[in-house]
Amino acid sequence: MIDIAYAMGGDAIAGGAKGMGAFIPLILMFVIFYFLLIRPQQKRAKEHKEVLKNLRKGDTVVTSGGIHGRITGLTDTIATLEIADKVRIKVSRGQIAGLGGGNDKE
Repeated sequence: MIDIAYAMGGDAIAGGAKGMGAFIPLILMFVIFYFLLIRPQQKRAKEHKEVLKNLRKGDTVVTSGGIHGRITGLTDTIATLEIADKVRIKVSRGQIAGLGGGNDKE
């Protein structure tokens, strides 16, 4: 009788190990998604936040709408851009996509 109970206990332990083996592909997929999608996105967001923090008057920037301009005024939430001679617009500071390269004079 003891041999039968012992044999059943061994199967129960093996069945539990099989159940844990089913989670390994899910854990592996999460790790892959983390390194391919989540981590790079967090890094880009951190870099964008740093760019917005370091904006200065005179910087040439590009908005998320594609407008190129030079910063003529800054507040905590609004940036004033000069997009042509004597043409200024106000945009939300968060909508600045990044620093623009090159010369904006044509």
